[in-house]
Amino acid sequence: MQRIHEPADLMEAQMLISMLRSEGIDVYLQGADLVGGMGELPALGLLGLMVEDEHAQQARELISDYQQATPIDDGGPEPQQMTTHGILEC
Repeated sequence: MQRIHEPADLMEAQMLISMLRSEGIDVYLQGADLVGGMGELPALGLLGLMVEDEHAQQARELISDYQQATPIDDGGPEPQQMTTHGILEC
């Protein structure tokens, strides 16, 4: 078993776990129980994604491809611009 990636937080970890499992790779999250004790502070390397040796290279490549991906423009409407005029009531 190899530690292939250190996610920044639990949300990234769960997203990558779902992606890897959808590709047929069994993946385990190491350190998830330790993060709760850190509160809102960064995990500082506590989290690690672990896979079997025979899937390590494929998993690293998938994660690398994911990190280098560019979001696709779905052709939907542009986000509304915030107005810079008006009255602010407190």
